Amino acid sequence: MLKIGIIFGGSSEEHHVSVKSAKEVAKNLDAGKYEPYWIGITQSGAWKLCDSPGADWENGGARPVTLSPDRSVHGLLVLEQGRFEVIRLDLVLPVLHGTFGEDGAVQGLLELSGVPYVGCDIQSSAICMDKSLTYTVAKSAGIATPNFWVVEGDEKVDAGQLPYPVFVKPARSGSSFGVSKVAGEEDLPSALDAARQYDSKVLIEEAVAGSEVGCAILGEPFTPIAGEVDRVALSHGFFRIHQEDSPETGSENSTFIVPADISEASRRLVQESAKTIYRTLGCQGLARVDMFLKEDGQVVLNEVNTLPGMTSYSRYPRMMAAAGLPLSEVIDRLVSMTLHRKKR
Repeated sequence: MLKIGIIFGGSSEEHHVSVKSAKEVAKNLDAGKYEPYWIGITQSGAWKLCDSPGADWENGGARPVTLSPDRSVHGLLVLEQGRFEVIRLDLVLPVLHGTFGEDGAVQGLLELSGVPYVGCDIQSSAICMDKSLTYTVAKSAGIATPNFWVVEGDEKVDAGQLPYPVFVKPARSGSSFGVSKVAGEEDLPSALDAARQYDSKVLIEEAVAGSEVGCAILGEPFTPIAGEVDRVALSHGFFRIHQEDSPETGSENSTFIVPADISEASRRLVQESAKTIYRTLGCQGLARVDMFLKEDGQVVLNEVNTLPGMTSYSRYPRMMAAAGLPLSEVIDRLVSMTLHRKKR
């Protein structure tokens, strides 16, 4: 039986989403194949080995734990009555979102540890986390992106020169935290302030007229599988994932249509574009590629999530399920390809 360390929680703004993702993974993990070790990271950054990602995971007998960077350990060091117990892991499945989980930080620790891990490596994680780097790399490969401007630190912006409406967002943050849609220059200062609460580097992006679509990708860079395409249907405003009080019961302004209600030609184009973006950015394992589909049929990159949500309401598992791959099989395939990659 494979010993799998599943890391969840974290000290980013997406802590609660990660815990929900871990609960869904727990429901879909084959107990006949895997022996899970649940490693929860509190919002203050403490690592704890717990029985499950249940409601009381931080307490209820949770023990301090660390992932050893010593490759001879190849796993966990658990503090028990003043002594360390060693638990050797076969691989790690990170179920972390946002800063310190999706940006290459934990991937770096896992590289040091020598333990194989599911998902993108340090480089692709860091590139995809920084939306300005994502656009720069994608544009250099001929992939369409929105027009964008980067604002560093307290750098001043000539508000009168921007082509409104624009979106203002933290360059390196998850979900929709700190994102504002700005219709005119009078609202730009408050939008910059909101984005700077999450990152000193801010992205200003020209709005793209078109439908918001996404595509789940699974697999190695040159043999990826595309899930079904979805479309975000908005009643008003703009799509703000994970900002709702109770996302399980739905959003106040958006619903997901899976499969997307677009033509078959557009569906194939979105899937092939997602695969191209995935390969160009060096992704592996899994990612959700979000794009705009314009009325003229052009596909424009929005962003890439290298550790997409796995909650009951998340887009990635829905798109894969619609393509005939339930979450339990997605997990099996991720584990298999990770171990295969280690042997090469």
